[in-house]
Amino acid sequence: MKPVFAYSLLLASLLLAGCEQLPPTASAATPKLALSPWGASAKVKAEDLRFVPAELTAGADLRIAASERRGLLLLDEQGSELARLPGSYSTLDSRSAGQALIVASLDNVTGQAVLASLDVAGKQWNRPQLLPARDYAISGLCLYRDDAANLYLFLIGEDGQGEQWLVGAGNQLSAEAKRVRGLPLPPQAEYCQADDAGNRLFVNEETVGLWAYPAHPEADASRVPVDIRVPFGSLKDSVGAVASVPGGLLALDPSAAELHLYQQQGNAWNAVANLPLQGLEEPERLAVRSTGKGLELLVQDDGAGRFYQGELNWQPAAVELPPVLANVPALRQSAPVGRHGDAADDPAIWVHPEQPALSRVLGTNKKQGLLAYDLDGKLLQELPVGRLNNVDVRPGFDLGGTTVDLAVASNRDHDSIHLFAIDRSSGELREAGEIRTPIKEIYGICLFQPATGELYAFANGKDGSFLQYRLDGAGGEVKGELVRRFAVDSQPEGCVADDQRQRLFLGEEDTGVWAVDARPDGSTELSSVFKVGDVLHDDVEGVGLYQSGQHDYLVISSQGNDSYVVLDAEPPYALKGAFRVGLNGALGIDGASETDGLEVTSANLGGPWSQGMLVVQDGRKRMPEATQNFKFVPWSEVARALALD
Repeated sequence: MKPVFAYSLLLASLLLAGCEQLPPTASAATPKLALSPWGASAKVKAEDLRFVPAELTAGADLRIAASERRGLLLLDEQGSELARLPGSYSTLDSRSAGQALIVASLDNVTGQAVLASLDVAGKQWNRPQLLPARDYAISGLCLYRDDAANLYLFLIGEDGQGEQWLVGAGNQLSAEAKRVRGLPLPPQAEYCQADDAGNRLFVNEETVGLWAYPAHPEADASRVPVDIRVPFGSLKDSVGAVASVPGGLLALDPSAAELHLYQQQGNAWNAVANLPLQGLEEPERLAVRSTGKGLELLVQDDGAGRFYQGELNWQPAAVELPPVLANVPALRQSAPVGRHGDAADDPAIWVHPEQPALSRVLGTNKKQGLLAYDLDGKLLQELPVGRLNNVDVRPGFDLGGTTVDLAVASNRDHDSIHLFAIDRSSGELREAGEIRTPIKEIYGICLFQPATGELYAFANGKDGSFLQYRLDGAGGEVKGELVRRFAVDSQPEGCVADDQRQRLFLGEEDTGVWAVDARPDGSTELSSVFKVGDVLHDDVEGVGLYQSGQHDYLVISSQGNDSYVVLDAEPPYALKGAFRVGLNGALGIDGASETDGLEVTSANLGGPWSQGMLVVQDGRKRMPEATQNFKFVPWSEVARALALD
């Protein structure tokens, strides 16, 4: 690629990534680095060398090495071999796992990624595990542990391929690695490093720069620049190996024989210093550990074929990390919807009046229609009636003298309220008509049932308007009478009615949650329930109400940080906590992210659902990657995670 063309592409990338966040090179007091040849280099012919974490060494200074001829090695400070896993390996990364060390490397013979557990105290390598062979050449790899202690391995391909695999949980390697997602990476990538606490993945693009990606599997694949080549950044020629330390980053420029230091500032990195690596011909590998006063380094000089070690009198300043939220795994998930892209949106839970285990989860596909699933997520019924956005359910509706349960959905094709009758015995759904509205872009919908024989629907539009309709089906056809109007200042969507207290909760996406009198003759004055801020991140999407007879809770989808906020459902709406729907590796169910709609019930549906069920839409289906779906979570697990009564 010609340099001019490469930089043109780079400039476009920076505009998309937010180049205004890339700060200028600055250094108040230049750190000093003292490197000297590691005396054991002559007898340690290795492709990569790393420190063994001090908590595993009982005071000894141990290293692990990947050797093309001798295998994976445990070495002492003098380079003497303490344990060997025979084979031919290159590149290394590791994570502590209790009293053991989990090591990732690349098998040079098969071209496959390999994982091995090392008993450091017993000086014993355990039998390695090979990941499945890939259809691309692996150029690099690195490990990442999330805040729920799931262990992942990132693979980098020579031509821009990237993958994330689930390889362990807690201190144990999984019996079988599972591919979580693909990740588009630069075509000139060879090195990566994950910052576990910051949930970031750093990847080099050799002749362009250094990039930071979200490492969590539920995150999107966006990237921001850490540094790029001159004249747009401080890298003189190229970027190679990278090492992450709390609050900062170190990267090699192999062609210029320089070490670059970066201090994290929010979502950007300040270039602190560019240190010359005097005497090194082509620095290629880099390992770092903290000494409390500074950093200790291992650098491989590929040109001279030896390793250097030294001290760096610099340690990045600590940075504030976002709070770690409880992770609650889903127990079931629905079959993926039948349309690609942003399709699945909002669920509702229909409770069977006599056999709760036969209850159903309804879900909208805004590119298709209404879907019905059993409690194991199996698709039972599909009604291709158009672009339905939100859905809600209430029991005991009189439809021409027959009692049915009623589901209503907002139909974006017709700006209408689409009605469905549910057979109370079989759960079968059938269309029951439409009510056209004057809303120009209908969005959310919810039902309000203040008493037997009364039923109202609230529909909202993207312009902030709310319309309240009285529903009547006594004549055999559902009709809607407009009884009230009100509005919020900007786009709403999710809403839920508290039938007992005759109160409507509604979400204004960029502002927060409001409460208003749900009665048709009630006041339209809005009262603030919870605002967007440090806990609730816009967009505010789904809103659900858990009512057990003892404690009532409001559950809100905080789409901006892929979490769910729980409040008391009565004033002063005290915050009870926030959580994420995390990965269930044992059952092969990924977590939930970018959630639009949700629903919750306190009904005893039997088995794991005895205390109720939470259903959330999953905007990014992983493991395996597929179209969007819905995740089913036992309420008992939410209550346990947040210590709810």
